[in-house]
Amino acid sequence: MLYSLAGERIKKETTMGTDHLDQPTIQEINRAGWNKAAPHFYGVTALPIYGPLAPTENDLRLLDQIRGARLLEIGCGSGHSLLYLGEHGAAELWGLDLSETQIGFASTLLQEKGYAVHLFTSPMEENPGIPDRYFDMVLSIYALGWTYNLARTLSLITSYLKPGGSFIFSWEHPLYGCLKNRDGQMVLKHSYSDEMPFTRSSWVGGATVMQYPRQVSTYLNSLIEAGLILEKVVEGGVNPLLASEEDHLPDRWYSLTRAQMMPTTLIVKARKPGVVQQ
Repeated sequence: MLYSLAGERIKKETTMGTDHLDQPTIQEINRAGWNKAAPHFYGVTALPIYGPLAPTENDLRLLDQIRGARLLEIGCGSGHSLLYLGEHGAAELWGLDLSETQIGFASTLLQEKGYAVHLFTSPMEENPGIPDRYFDMVLSIYALGWTYNLARTLSLITSYLKPGGSFIFSWEHPLYGCLKNRDGQMVLKHSYSDEMPFTRSSWVGGATVMQYPRQVSTYLNSLIEAGLILEKVVEGGVNPLLASEEDHLPDRWYSLTRAQMMPTTLIVKARKPGVVQQ
């Protein structure tokens, strides 16, 4: 089952500034929230799927060569994207996630499948011991948008990559969460330009989390400012083969009707300048 990042399942939203909250407090709110919500997301939105009802890796072919590559996932969740990469011949699998519960899921899954993996329980805004200039690819599947400091996170991602290495991320399209269904019509429920952080109480599994809405331009400009070169931006396209029976219901957050009006997912590929190292 897919749960919305910004949908009708949310019982309470509170817009608030974060000036009065220090970074450890923000991290603890989201760590505790994700520990609580993690079982509901087990195996959800993982490669080859980039997002709900969105084009898949089989459609887009965004990944560089996996076989023999050193790969790192930021926000690795339950480890299912890392499993996909391992099954396609990756030489090394590394993952980072804020949630101890998610790291536990990933560790168990990959060990049971026979894959060695380096996992860190850590905020993505910090480097817990990940080597610099080491990875052929860094990935983040529906996780990058959780960072409270996008510039810092992207600076670290750039440092992890070898010259010529690539970074691919997907996230709920920033416009998608601005829409709501009102009497069968999609209308804006808040301004797309509003990037004010907010808390969600009674999120998935009753968790409380803080989220950070950002415009598409914010993501793209931040990648450029981090020293990466944009290669591909994917916004459109609906993959009806991913739709469940429930996804045909117009009131569902990730519904086919809604996805045909506004893409559910933003997918971006960028590359670190330099010659690809073998």
